[in-house]
Amino acid sequence: MTIATPAEHDGDEPSEDTISSRGRKAKRAKETKQQEREREGIGPTGRPLREIPEPRPLERHGPALVMAMCNQKGGVGKTTSTINLGAALAECGRRVLLVDFDPQGALSVGLGIQPHELDQTVYNVIMERSVSITDVIRKTRVDGVDLLPSNIDLSAAEVQLVAEVGREHTLLRVLRPVMNDYDYVLVDCQPSLGLLTVNALTAADGVIIPLECEFFSLRGVALLIDTIEKVQERLNPKLDITGILATMYDPRTLHSKEVMARVVEAFGDTVFDTVINRTVRFPETTVAGEPITTWAPKSAGAAAYRALAREVIAR
Repeated sequence: MTIATPAEHDGDEPSEDTISSRGRKAKRAKETKQQEREREGIGPTGRPLREIPEPRPLERHGPALVMAMCNQKGGVGKTTSTINLGAALAECGRRVLLVDFDPQGALSVGLGIQPHELDQTVYNVIMERSVSITDVIRKTRVDGVDLLPSNIDLSAAEVQLVAEVGREHTLLRVLRPVMNDYDYVLVDCQPSLGLLTVNALTAADGVIIPLECEFFSLRGVALLIDTIEKVQERLNPKLDITGILATMYDPRTLHSKEVMARVVEAFGDTVFDTVINRTVRFPETTVAGEPITTWAPKSAGAAAYRALAREVIAR
């Protein structure tokens, strides 16, 4: 028995040109398949796309619907979705208040505001009766979108609120004076299921759950839904899950597709038809301090959040 030398294998291995040609053919085949699915009205969720009507113009603003952007897992796109959904809703003629309810202040940074430079934040409104919410709300660069900012001071509120009477209703009390000024209030929750998140759920009419298309993100949803159900039973009977938003979806990977299929199987029509794909545009918008709808208005990411805004309004 003899072992062939490398020289004797010349011609057995495919050339670089052959590999490149196969790669191009495979890419074209995938693109063709995706185009066929789109023509058939099949979205990334694997379901037929639902007919979403164009939002009707409003004759007047308010009272606001409060939406909590919630997931105890970090890095799933809560802040990005809060900023861009808010901007897309404003494009539809809605007045929006974004509430930064995370001590990290990422929502404020994403709108071009430096949290450490703020004298008053949502913390002061919560803990000091003399401070009004209208004193703290700030205009943003986006027409129709205002911000209730936050910084690291908010981390102390979780400890201080423990001794307060009706501590779970604190955020609801804070928001009441401005509810008639807005159509939507979007609350960006911190990545935990602590007292601040419970406050957001108690104040909310609905919950939007951003869910990264990754297995470990899927595992934590059951715990979050259990918390939502407890808040429904004990604190806020009107609370409902508005929808589950698939984020960081990569249509090129089998793993993303498998997770998407499991999410749709488990939650059905609760999953939004809109899916947010991975793109380098979102980190760029954070640096720019503005939403993708104004930073890259013709991008796929901007189109996705506009579609999401239409779905949210329709629900």
